[in-house]
Amino acid sequence: MPIIKDQQITENTWTFVADDSPLVDGDITVTLRRWNEDKQQLASHNGKIGIRLTPSDPSDAVGATDLSGISLIELDFPAFTDGRLFSHAQLLRSRNDYQGEIRAVGNFISDQVFYLHRVGVDAFEFSKTKDLELALAALNDFSVSYQASIR
Repeated sequence: MPIIKDQQITENTWTFVADDSPLVDGDITVTLRRWNEDKQQLASHNGKIGIRLTPSDPSDAVGATDLSGISLIELDFPAFTDGRLFSHAQLLRSRNDYQGEIRAVGNFISDQVFYLHRVGVDAFEFSKTKDLELALAALNDFSVSYQASIR
């Protein structure tokens, strides 16, 4: 499934592995719970590791030492009306100086892409391919901003 990354449409090379599923080779993301429980096993994984955060996960849930080995953080939006993950992205970039990829997944809408990008999200995974073009255009919705931005 294609994604938007660095303001371009590209292929997704990552696989989300649910808590009750066996690990697979390649680049994977796991829940914060699985990361905390299986950190030793994941350290020897054949591929890059990412973590999927939900709004209920604490924004400082991933320590600075862990962040250095994490290539991707997915922010899993359960509903487009839940804005807590905007804060997670901003804090990961500003407070934790996280330099890896932050990707929005789940139930967000293309109207939110411009604002997500401003707080540090640099990749977007939509469930419908038709939303990619709308979201890509939305990254340039505004030419002037009043608030400070991570980007």
